[in-house]
Amino acid sequence: MSTLRFKVVEEAFKREATPITVPKEFPSEYFGKYVFNRIKMSKYLSKDTMSIVIQAIDEGVTLPRSISDHVAAGMKMWAMEMGATHYTHWFQPLTEGTAEKHDSFIEYVNGSPLDSEILERFSGKLLAQQEPDASSFPSGGIRNTFEARGYTAWDPSSPAFIVEDTLCIPTVFISYTGEALDYKTPLLKSISAIDKAAVEVCKLFDPNVKKVYSFLGWEQEFFLVDQALYSARPDLMLTDRTLMGHESAKNQQLEDHYFGAIPPRVVSFMRELEFEAYRYGIPIKTRHNEVAPNQFEFAPIYGETNLAVDQNLLVMSLMKKIANKHNFRLLLHEKPFEGINGSGKHCNWSLGTNTGVGLFTPGKTPDENLQFITFIVNAMMAVYKHNGLLKASIASATNSHRLGANEAPPAIISVFMGTQISAVLDKIEDTSQNDTITMDALKRMKLGVAHVPEVLVDNTDRNRTSPFAFTGNRFEFRAVGSSANCSAAMLVLNSILASQLTSFSKEIVEKISEGMSKEQAIFDTLRSYIKESKSIRFDGNGYSDEWKDEALERGLDCETSVPLIYDAYTSPASIEMFRNVGVLNSTELYARNEVKWEVYTKKIQIESRVLGDLSINHIIPVATKYQSALLDNLYKMKMVFDKSLAADLSKEDASLIEEIATHISVIKRDVDAMVEARKVANKIEDTREKAIAYHDTVEPYFNVIRYHVDKLELVVDNEIWPLPKYRELLFIN
Repeated sequence: MSTLRFKVVEEAFKREATPITVPKEFPSEYFGKYVFNRIKMSKYLSKDTMSIVIQAIDEGVTLPRSISDHVAAGMKMWAMEMGATHYTHWFQPLTEGTAEKHDSFIEYVNGSPLDSEILERFSGKLLAQQEPDASSFPSGGIRNTFEARGYTAWDPSSPAFIVEDTLCIPTVFISYTGEALDYKTPLLKSISAIDKAAVEVCKLFDPNVKKVYSFLGWEQEFFLVDQALYSARPDLMLTDRTLMGHESAKNQQLEDHYFGAIPPRVVSFMRELEFEAYRYGIPIKTRHNEVAPNQFEFAPIYGETNLAVDQNLLVMSLMKKIANKHNFRLLLHEKPFEGINGSGKHCNWSLGTNTGVGLFTPGKTPDENLQFITFIVNAMMAVYKHNGLLKASIASATNSHRLGANEAPPAIISVFMGTQISAVLDKIEDTSQNDTITMDALKRMKLGVAHVPEVLVDNTDRNRTSPFAFTGNRFEFRAVGSSANCSAAMLVLNSILASQLTSFSKEIVEKISEGMSKEQAIFDTLRSYIKESKSIRFDGNGYSDEWKDEALERGLDCETSVPLIYDAYTSPASIEMFRNVGVLNSTELYARNEVKWEVYTKKIQIESRVLGDLSINHIIPVATKYQSALLDNLYKMKMVFDKSLAADLSKEDASLIEEIATHISVIKRDVDAMVEARKVANKIEDTREKAIAYHDTVEPYFNVIRYHVDKLELVVDNEIWPLPKYRELLFIN
């Protein structure tokens, strides 16, 4: 057993938990150590400069360029005291990840190449804006390669931080002509849009509301695979998911991994990640085993949406780096293993006012509850109008393996409201009276065990099969993929609700002008919304085939082809909505779809090439070698035994030889056909049509080829099988 597979399995089995350095202080004492937060600003900025920056962050006031030099000086002083020698504008191109180009602080003293001395300098101009070139980032045709100019501009609402020796400054990324080339720009616009629209509605209930915040609490799921095993799987190395392999006899069916004791090696990794996250001001609150073996989750305390997105991207980067130190490889692919639970990133979304009121939280008075129902119903209406767009915001080549797989939300967007909220909505719909809205207090559940206290029951249950569920004081968007940038989903949620609230405000104003009281106008409008959006409400099993049929009858978007799902971005309704709220224009929307189709094609193309290579150059030679051994054994049996006995004794070998030959033949045939389909698709110039061709004519071969490879894994001698098997990938900690 000297094959590479057995060597790496043996290496993985021998690993122990990596020692870590535990901070001597409590987390509260070093929280935000690497972040230029308000505490640091108050120390390194003047009182006047600090006041202007805080006003810009809290109230959305444009920061004067004249103040940038003062901020840059204080930021550089802090950064250099922390050991930084470089700075970078840290931005989020349309690649789902982050980008950075490091420059040192050094400059010639007098700015002339004839100088012989240097000093460290960082001006407000360098802080506020840069031209990083970045011509190779996808732009969807907004600019050609020879039109390289693009700008990054400082986002003061997200604090700068230090990674190793580099000061990282969160920025937006825009083209020379002003179009957004990133995720942050439209996210910030959507945050501004929901603030403006929601404040107008809040003023119907409380004139003291001046600002509404969008909040996000993400739950990051991931897999950990031993580094040695990862290196022996070309599919993991090149695509971050396994493209073949028979499922282990034991995987997650006993449900013994979920919330189980965390393995020592993983605990060591988690602790170090938490220590680092705290230093970056990221309040990681929860860690636990997820459903599948070697699947885990981190979740922080809620935060303001823009900051929460930046923190999630930073955590994803930290997780990969720290996992490597612990001899793991971190997988963020949404569906790493066939038959194994996929990884998502549940995005818990809520709104809150500057007066401390949660707009998705039931109130204590009838007026507060009317405001609560107003926002709940408008959110439901927004999802009803734009359910296809919401699905497009989370669709990807990798997430398509996960959605609808009886382990994640289905590829149909519906809203779960729970029994009590649904009853309130039904009551409003069915009566012409403007009754007082009351919400039941938390119920008390007595367990009948003397020493166990009563359990308080929330006013809504959970529905794990719902992609968009109300969970008591927030909506949980469960369909977001593990590797995704949360911005894609959050900017859509903020935008569609901003659009809907604007329409609501106009209707209320019109009805009041016609003589209705404010309360009558609100109830009348909510009643019509509840009736109109009823088809989006579904509290049942989203995994069932019956629901798919019912959803189609209800008129919901049931498309499952990712390239076609993207069409929702450029539908007339979406273009109008995004334009009206000022988040994205039609040029930007069409460009983003071009990028999405191109990325989809490239991912399927890469997976197709890797699958073909593994099948032809790894699996078939091994299967043929084992088949030859069986043939040799069959020949020798015929030489030793008489014809009748030899035929009887070699019956199983003969059958196995035939089975192997059949699988090899089908694999070779389908790999060749897949290659030809790829060649045909590659001739298509239109980006959308090429993506559709890859979805319709290339990707269908994946499961067929995999099926026959997996069958070979079951019959070929275990000692010569070249790839680490699922039982080895998933059960070695």
